[in-house]
Amino acid sequence: MTADVVVIGAGASGLMAALTAAGQGASVVLVEKNRKVGRKLRITGKGRCNLTNDCEVRDVLAQIPGDGRFLYSSLTAFPPQAVMRFFRENGLALKTERGRRVFPYSDKADDVAELLLSLCRRNGVRILCDQVSEIRAENGAIQAVRTVSSEIACRSCIVCTGGLSYPLTGSTGDGYRFAEAFGHTLTPPRPSLVPLVCAENSCERMQGLSLRNVELRVYENNSLLCREQGEMLFTHFGVSGPLVLSASARMRRIGEASYRLEIDMKPALDEKTLDQRLLRDFAKFRNRNLANALVDLLPHAMIPEIIAAAGVCPELPVHSLPREMRLRLLQAVKSFPLTVVGTRPIEEAIVTAGGVRTSEVNPRSMQSRRIAGLFFAGEVLDLDAYTGGYNLQIAWSTGNMAGKSAAAYALSNPMKSE
Repeated sequence: MTADVVVIGAGASGLMAALTAAGQGASVVLVEKNRKVGRKLRITGKGRCNLTNDCEVRDVLAQIPGDGRFLYSSLTAFPPQAVMRFFRENGLALKTERGRRVFPYSDKADDVAELLLSLCRRNGVRILCDQVSEIRAENGAIQAVRTVSSEIACRSCIVCTGGLSYPLTGSTGDGYRFAEAFGHTLTPPRPSLVPLVCAENSCERMQGLSLRNVELRVYENNSLLCREQGEMLFTHFGVSGPLVLSASARMRRIGEASYRLEIDMKPALDEKTLDQRLLRDFAKFRNRNLANALVDLLPHAMIPEIIAAAGVCPELPVHSLPREMRLRLLQAVKSFPLTVVGTRPIEEAIVTAGGVRTSEVNPRSMQSRRIAGLFFAGEVLDLDAYTGGYNLQIAWSTGNMAGKSAAAYALSNPMKSE
């Protein structure tokens, strides 16, 4: 079998790369080790697929904690507006939700995957369900891609194999092995957008409790790292939910630095207003003890934990609660503390941080600086972003850039006929 371009991995970046390369007139083979293409894409955004963010390039770059500058060329060439236009022009209705997050109108990630698959087929992309065993090069240039069952002679190869998160979807680090074989350096993969493990047993006691409209503050070595309002969830191991996942992407030094969290249960109320609220509740429930006087203010499961954090006796009648104890309670409501001791395994992360070092890849083409005709796109690169559609935007932009560049390289360096 021969092709101008072989794309390894039929995820978001791989489908976009294959489609783009085919659109440039190149013959393309897309190799996917799963029986179904786009498996991770189909479950992203809880099956809804937050496919981009309706913002400017500079806004995307601001959401990338690592080497965002590397993405300037690819994002400029295929920015969020172009991504939205691409999907709409190809028949996928879109909608924009809170935080400028863009979703398919159907709320079905399957519709995104199926559209890309259909477009690939319509543009002549051959899809091969097989496992790649080796990428072969001679004299510093790509020659072929070997699979378990065949060899595909080619001039260009685009590695779009993802990272290590969600391994059941096929992201098992194959691309790292291919990159290292050609002398590429890896930034050690680590989990990002991942639940956090906490030291306190209170999390397990509150397991299943979901909080809305709270503020989460993250401290790195006692310095405020970030703060954000939204939703989070207590689990048997610690905390999860949108606020926590977003915060985890900012915690780049877990294992080196110390991290702690503070939850503000009432971010809309300053301390004076909250104190007045407590006094009103205590007047309303003046004949109750403290444990039964916070029912209007806090979720039931959290009341004993807030009281314990404040160091106040839960049996104390509220009518005899000293001001000093009331203020300690107020502080616990505004700054409920948790100690982060780690993250859940990378297999449970939404995104893998780390990967092929961007300094070894040309940002204007996505081509390896080590081997001619070898390209990278998507999560296999040392690129990740915060939540909001930015990680898929990286996949679309780098896939588009790699597809164009790989096709141009292959067509200008045709294979010699036997």
